[in-house]
Amino acid sequence: MEQFDVVIIGAGAAGMMCAIEAGKRGRSVLVVDHAKAPGEKIRISGGGRCNFTNIHATAANFLSANPKFCVSALRRYRPRDFIALVEKHAIAYHEKTLGQLFCDGSAMQIITMLLTEMKAAGCELRLETSVESLERDGEGFLLALSGRDVRCQSLVVACGGKSIPKMGATGFGYDIARQFGLGVVETRPALVPLTFEVKALERLTPLSGVALDAVVHHGKTKFREGMLFTHRGLSGPSILQISSYWREGDEIRVDMAPGVDALAALKTARTTTPRRSVSTVMATLLPQRVAQIVSDDEGAQGNIADCSDKVLGRLATAVNAWTFKPVGSEGYRTAEVTLGGVDTNDLDSRTLQAKAVPGLFFIGEVVDVTGWLGGFNFQWAWASGWSAGQSV
Repeated sequence: MEQFDVVIIGAGAAGMMCAIEAGKRGRSVLVVDHAKAPGEKIRISGGGRCNFTNIHATAANFLSANPKFCVSALRRYRPRDFIALVEKHAIAYHEKTLGQLFCDGSAMQIITMLLTEMKAAGCELRLETSVESLERDGEGFLLALSGRDVRCQSLVVACGGKSIPKMGATGFGYDIARQFGLGVVETRPALVPLTFEVKALERLTPLSGVALDAVVHHGKTKFREGMLFTHRGLSGPSILQISSYWREGDEIRVDMAPGVDALAALKTARTTTPRRSVSTVMATLLPQRVAQIVSDDEGAQGNIADCSDKVLGRLATAVNAWTFKPVGSEGYRTAEVTLGGVDTNDLDSRTLQAKAVPGLFFIGEVVDVTGWLGGFNFQWAWASGWSAGQSV
């Protein structure tokens, strides 16, 4: 029977960070993962360059049934702390937009950095290792790992959520939480493309591949970033952001020409260039294919001079306040993260330990804390992993 101080289930961002910190404290640490390689989400993130943090990360950038839960961890381990680690390993990086930091090179540099730190801290990593069963064993835990029994004092669940199942993502972490009596907030795909109903798709399919700058609204929440028409509906950063707030049946409003008063521009064009076609004028506000479809949808044919104020008003609304109801999302298959998870009411916000089960910790995506797009979810992984690593 092998004995470790700490066993961590999941060799992702949070799990590896927790291992490093626990190892530094002299704890014997075993990290297990059923995958063939560690840090798979790190590897594919940011188009292969890993958007490893966001310099502006605060609790305001996260969704949770308890919005204040993440404050402690985020304050204890800040973006500058992870940046210092990146710089220690001489990994070149750059800020892209809105505080998002990316590696100049490959995301593999971040994985290598974490593995190097784990090795230096004396941590053991076992890949292609499944947890066949686990149970409370006195004041610790007993795990059956691919036929080999292991005991530990502290057990850390860092196996993520359900997003991207082709990479092996499952709801295993939620099963563990329920096994020990912890609550699980309803989960759903987040940071995910949204889909249209069939009739809308038939009309908008010609726009597939068209991208534009947009302000996307859901109630009082809004994001201004790129939007992309797809063969299923809409994607792009602004849509991924708003998807975390959207629920079935809700409307979404899109301003496809941010900062432009479309009605004023159309009225001016009717006076100054009356013989230009409606679609040509609309193309000064929108990409040409979008302009054509909007013009056709509103029945605005011929020259701009022939359009009444009422028609121009409809066209302007379609530009600055296009409103629609998605029928769904592309689901966990393409979702970057999972919304919901282990109920934060059952966890200590400073240590991430289960209040009713001493020695049991939940960190990273498996917890009901979900960040915006742009490095925030990695910062939660680092911060929650670091915080748990000080106590396991």
